[in-house]
Amino acid sequence: MPQPTTGPLTRFRNRIVPVLSGPPLLAFVPAITLAAYWLGGESALVLASLGLPLLLAFGGAFSPRTAEPMVPRDSVTGLMLRDGFAAVMDQAHKATEGSDLRSACFVLELDDYKELIDRHGQGAADSVVQRCGERIISVLRAKDTVARIGDSRFAICLTPVRQLDLELCIQLSGRMQSAVEEPVSLDGISIYMSCSVGFCLRSRAPGKTGEDWLAAAAAALSDAQQAGPSAIRSYSAEIQKRSKARSDLRDEVSAALESGQIQPWYQPQISTDTGKVTGFEALARWIHPVQGLIAPDVFLPVMEEAGLMERLGQVMLYHALTALKAWDSAGVDVPRVGVNFATDELRNPGLVDKIKWELDRFDLTPDRLSVEILETVVTDCPDDTVARNITGLSKLGCRIDLDDFGTGHASIASIRRFAISRIKIDRSFVMKADRDPEQQRLIGAILTMAERLELETLAEGVETVGEHALLAQLGCDHVQGFGIGRPMPFDQTLDWIAAHRAKLRDAPRIGRDVT
Repeated sequence: MPQPTTGPLTRFRNRIVPVLSGPPLLAFVPAITLAAYWLGGESALVLASLGLPLLLAFGGAFSPRTAEPMVPRDSVTGLMLRDGFAAVMDQAHKATEGSDLRSACFVLELDDYKELIDRHGQGAADSVVQRCGERIISVLRAKDTVARIGDSRFAICLTPVRQLDLELCIQLSGRMQSAVEEPVSLDGISIYMSCSVGFCLRSRAPGKTGEDWLAAAAAALSDAQQAGPSAIRSYSAEIQKRSKARSDLRDEVSAALESGQIQPWYQPQISTDTGKVTGFEALARWIHPVQGLIAPDVFLPVMEEAGLMERLGQVMLYHALTALKAWDSAGVDVPRVGVNFATDELRNPGLVDKIKWELDRFDLTPDRLSVEILETVVTDCPDDTVARNITGLSKLGCRIDLDDFGTGHASIASIRRFAISRIKIDRSFVMKADRDPEQQRLIGAILTMAERLELETLAEGVETVGEHALLAQLGCDHVQGFGIGRPMPFDQTLDWIAAHRAKLRDAPRIGRDVT
């Protein structure tokens, strides 16, 4: 039977109104259904065409289990979404208010989800999330509620009961973790995941709404994630204090980025053969108006957590290319500048075109830009957008530097696949290498491999004359570190370059002829 296109019912079509049974919101039905009920007579026949019977909507209370099918569902897991879960939380919050019933909210997040996507692709990640959702449900009671509230994040609300305490919640968290950690088999490959869990007992929840309660569990999760993978945390006032401090820092970092407080400082790189400057690496520094210089290991993790790494990359690239033009205008020979690219940036399908546009805008050739990527990007990245972008930037003419080499498991095949131009030996190999024969052998092996692959080499973290001399002897092409020059704001680079030139004229050169 076709739906009516005219008449008194048409104004109700496709509208959603709540059906209430007591205080909580339990379900939604099309307003046209209620209109038919109100109007009666032939109008009630419209119900058949809509396929949504009233189900005693006005005759008795809806239970959450009855209402759940009407709540919008996640397309991957079939679980309810955040909005529907918020209604369940409100219901549980009110049910426990002033009673002896107890409940708890859990927020669970898969660890290393981005790495899962990079390694296996989005389709595999969706399958893993689906399986994990099923496993979480398997350790809960049928009347408990599970929702997917983020890409890799689940929320769980326990139906109120009279016996529930901290120890039981910790045990349940452990059971959910054990279920998630069982390997997922996809196309013959076993994928292992872990998860972190935060939870909040209703008796400890701040605020007056279910949303406040959920936020408390999320704060506990955030605290767990600070401790590392597979951690479990229960909400407390101290956690709330730390969570607020992190939230405030995220807001402050975001504002600092937009106001220009976060800018690149430049650390020089020199040739071990000639001693000349071969480039600078642009390193993010935050100059706080009150606290002064804030260390990168304080604000960079916060930026990553807040999803600001791509925006930071845009700021760093703009300033780095501006610096290159300024050095050119001053008649100073700085062949190139290195800029670190985070995985979030490398996931942008328009990255290569964006970089080309920026280089054209500054009238700079691509070989003046060194794209620095972590070794883990190469080892963990499948043939996806990240791989295509790195290959595309190499074809464009940019140099690709493999940063922190030696800390991961990059293979010769992966180095060739990504058209790496230079490997940067991690500082952990360089530290005190002039006094450690084993370190010297490791560095020598890396340099031999690089030479056979026709790759340039740069050693990071060079702090002493002895380390510098050793690296020159072993055949490393470039060095960088506090022993060469500390990171500095742009307006100090010209003076440093002039002083370095004078030093080269007046002092013996440290080079490969050192004995």
